[in-house]
Amino acid sequence: MQYLDNIFFLILLIAGFGLFGKSLFKIYRNIRLGREINRSDRKPERWETMARVAMGQSRMVKRPVAGILHLFVYVGFVIINIELIEIIVDGIFGTHRFLATIFGHTFYNIFTATLEVLAILVIIGVVLFFIRRNFYGVKRLTMKELFGWPKNDANWILIIEFALMVFFFTMNSSDFILQQRGVLAEHGSFPISEVTLVPFLNIFSFDTGFLVFVERAAWWLHFVGILFFMNYLYYSKHLHIILAFPSTWYANLDLYGKFNNLDSVTAEIKLMMDPNADPYAAPAEGAVAEAPSKFGAEDVFDLNQVQLLNAYSCTECGRCTSVCPANITGKKLSPRLILMKTRDRLEEVGRNIDKNGKFEDDGKKLLNDYITKEELWACTTCNACTEACPVLLDPLSIIFEMRRFLVMEQSAAPQELNLMMTNVENNAAPWQYNQADRLNWAKD
Repeated sequence: MQYLDNIFFLILLIAGFGLFGKSLFKIYRNIRLGREINRSDRKPERWETMARVAMGQSRMVKRPVAGILHLFVYVGFVIINIELIEIIVDGIFGTHRFLATIFGHTFYNIFTATLEVLAILVIIGVVLFFIRRNFYGVKRLTMKELFGWPKNDANWILIIEFALMVFFFTMNSSDFILQQRGVLAEHGSFPISEVTLVPFLNIFSFDTGFLVFVERAAWWLHFVGILFFMNYLYYSKHLHIILAFPSTWYANLDLYGKFNNLDSVTAEIKLMMDPNADPYAAPAEGAVAEAPSKFGAEDVFDLNQVQLLNAYSCTECGRCTSVCPANITGKKLSPRLILMKTRDRLEEVGRNIDKNGKFEDDGKKLLNDYITKEELWACTTCNACTEACPVLLDPLSIIFEMRRFLVMEQSAAPQELNLMMTNVENNAAPWQYNQADRLNWAKD
């Protein structure tokens, strides 16, 4: 009977990490539905970018208030969860404050005191974020596209993080009082708990048995809360906690907005430009005719894997949309919504596969069913969205690919663009005038 707690803990631990692993596998499978893309070049630069942007939060501090608060929450929450190692060992083997025996008295005091300082910074950060998101009226956080689940999801994350820190302080404060009463051996330093919850608990003069119950309850709630938070990430925009790292590593290191040439089109143009080439020549003997690929993207299968990873990594902060000139001037386009809709469609495809064992045509596409032509053609390709994103996501590349499909597969470009392309074809310039007059401007 004395091992029931340990067995129950182990079952929860395996179930929690098992479900988390299953969720990560689904995300990986869904991302793999996209086209392969080679982003393994310039490795030193990619490692440096990931360390600077994902770990160092270098782009977050461009907006100092939000950036500093995010740093509090991010650094504090990640480092505090180092204590999960201690919780796991204690839960499996029935020990108490296992790391105290490893670190020694002095270093463990520094360790626990540091965690407490970080925990109070997390609480300050999430409270201010909650007020800012719900009562301060930041435009990019109150837009219609965030109504419903996106807003509720953001609030739930803040509430969960606040609750986890409260459980953490409750565990430490009751532990400290039990140490003072000689029930537990002295270990750790709790500077925040000593001036906050400890005086509150002492006012009521709770008996030792009740304090043991409070300490154990807070310990279990903190552990279960971490498992819940970890598995909630799959349903939340906060996947960026994990996916920001691969997203920044696989980020586009070329110039923002650089249009990628299609190999098939490039080969065709080279053939046209080669005076010695015979366009009617039969393929070489033994050559296998390759089926032409689709030009551009109509659905998530046509996007590359990094673009799908970007869709999962979007934290819906809206920095991209807040600087988008099309959105600012009242157009329908929102770069944030491009990524959100791509993720929604990808999740729908994933559920289709879960249900049927493979994808079965559901009569829907990313184009038109999720993202409209109006949104795509409103984009000015100014790159403000890619420049503003704190984790180097690239909604512009998705817009490029979907435009390419409209033009090259459906010939569905707006009339203004069709006229421009006709002029380029006939006059080698976007304007409609005689080729003989092309240099008249130089004589003025």
